[in-house]
Amino acid sequence: MGKTSRTVLAAAALLATLPAGAQQHAGTASLASSGRWSHVPVGKAPTPPMGWSSWNAFRVDISEARILDAAQRLVDTGLAGAGYRYVNVDDGWWLKRRTGDGRLQVRTGLFPSAAIGGAKGSSLRPFTDRLHAMGLKAGLYTDIGRNACSQAYDADSPNLPEGTMAEREVGLSGFMDRDIALFFGEWNFDFVKVDGCGLSSYGPERAYVASGQYREVKPLIIDPNVYQTDIAGTKRLYAGLRETLRRARPDGDFVLSVCLWGTANVRSWGQDHGTMWRTSSDIDDTWSHMVHNFDSVATREFYAGPGRWNDPDMLEIGNGDFDGDHLLQARTHLSLWAIMAAPLMIGTDLSKAPGAIVDLLGAPEVLAIDQDPAGHQGVIAYADNDRQIVVKTLADGRKAVLLFNRTQAPTTLTLTAEHLKMAASTPITVRDAWERQDLTPFTGRRNFELQGREAQLLVVSGRHALQAGYYLSERPAEVYVARDGIRALQADPVIHRMLDPYGGSTEGSGSRPVYAGWGAPRADATPYDETLRVVNVPYRHGIGALAGSRLEVKVPAGSRRFEAMVGVDDSTRGQAASVVFEVYGDGRKLAVSRPMRFNQAAAALSADLRGVKVLELIARQVGTDTDPVLATWGAARVE
Repeated sequence: MGKTSRTVLAAAALLATLPAGAQQHAGTASLASSGRWSHVPVGKAPTPPMGWSSWNAFRVDISEARILDAAQRLVDTGLAGAGYRYVNVDDGWWLKRRTGDGRLQVRTGLFPSAAIGGAKGSSLRPFTDRLHAMGLKAGLYTDIGRNACSQAYDADSPNLPEGTMAEREVGLSGFMDRDIALFFGEWNFDFVKVDGCGLSSYGPERAYVASGQYREVKPLIIDPNVYQTDIAGTKRLYAGLRETLRRARPDGDFVLSVCLWGTANVRSWGQDHGTMWRTSSDIDDTWSHMVHNFDSVATREFYAGPGRWNDPDMLEIGNGDFDGDHLLQARTHLSLWAIMAAPLMIGTDLSKAPGAIVDLLGAPEVLAIDQDPAGHQGVIAYADNDRQIVVKTLADGRKAVLLFNRTQAPTTLTLTAEHLKMAASTPITVRDAWERQDLTPFTGRRNFELQGREAQLLVVSGRHALQAGYYLSERPAEVYVARDGIRALQADPVIHRMLDPYGGSTEGSGSRPVYAGWGAPRADATPYDETLRVVNVPYRHGIGALAGSRLEVKVPAGSRRFEAMVGVDDSTRGQAASVVFEVYGDGRKLAVSRPMRFNQAAAALSADLRGVKVLELIARQVGTDTDPVLATWGAARVE
């Protein structure tokens, strides 16, 4: 038996000892080189989708008039021209599912243009035609299960589906092909948001199920317990939806928004099943919840890029803590979403929005950062509990920089050339994206004064620290996590523990970490948010990953070499097994390290990249260990 065979058998034995939830995660991808860029976009969104959605403004109290008014205001205010083109109808539009043929019927009292009569009964095509004639795109809401979220959580609304139990089952379950053909064929929608309440909220313990109002469905999603959740079953349903959409729109002209509120480990697999995927619970109009949602994407930089977007939820700008009386906090909200390359969906009643809010939403240089065609998500360059510096590489080589004060007290942030991966000896130019004006250049470092809850958004340029080349951590959109190496799912503990969104009561035990994905590969940090360090040598720049991970990296034409210092990180809990670092180019093994062990100095690894299109970085564990083994690709770069 060869060394490779022994390693595979050891890994299989270890996998067999893991809980079911961990097993179904660990087996999602192969550690063998693929020789290609494996990610296939779902739909078409080369930049983060922008638009307006009815939910935060109206919940289920919607009407055709209200939505068309919002659409007209997008056009009249110039917001549509700024990029806000999707007009999304959320929950509340449906009347029932016709029992004879399963065709969904529209609530024509709310959407009068849908009352077309005849055999079809109703149609939203006149509505989408109107939006398209305005130069906009149309989005619709549904659920992956039998029933929708409003039926579980908005029981007092008059706009819930009506009729028999079967007629009130308006979700996709059992009707996926028919409904998607209806939405994207006959009705000509461009975007669909697919919720998951039908998988989580209709168990036998629910009063509305026990009373016989709705049919019992054994939950696949047990929120927030990821180990009781059927992750594989949930993924299969969304994979089926993805393929149904591809059949309905063979040209790929659609957007699929997966709305699972960060559950079922969707932050890891959403990129292969949707165009955008929710990374957290529903946002509300409070500072605490907004910061919570921001944090749910802030460490997921390798999971976003053109055609795949982390979604921290719709904007609350114009509402509550972000209304016209809180313009500084509203600016901060948009700055955070922009640096993360997040979808921008306005969620306020535009008929009541003051001019200052409309102007803020249309800030051209801020939107340009969000919509930058390179699609890189910002990478955290500095963080403590109160302050953050996040740096995002733009397509033209400049850097967008977020300086964020999370507290209510004024503070000072020092921005350095090293944060920017720029030379400390030459001037760095600075432009304020909000004020649209140039600031005084600096060399080496500069202090910035921030008010409480302020975020400053800058664009800087200067000479790169690497004379020819770049660090892989600067271009996270060009990295695809084919296998994350996580053996047992853990909730992410670095996300802000928000106030209870249902009244702020302290009667329970408090807000706890709930979103799986802790341990995923990171840029310029270990998977567990430590400084990259091997035998006390720190690496400010590089990639931290777990043993058992495989990363695919797009290589620009003209690249010559890959270089890194590799080793087992000082912060690893697993100290028994060793790690072999392997580098592949288009499926060919280019370089391999000796087995690296804990407390062993990092080794230089170099590979010739001439002619290579896809680089693969594999950290292969040799031997068993009861704890995760941390692999550091220190100063990983392309030259």
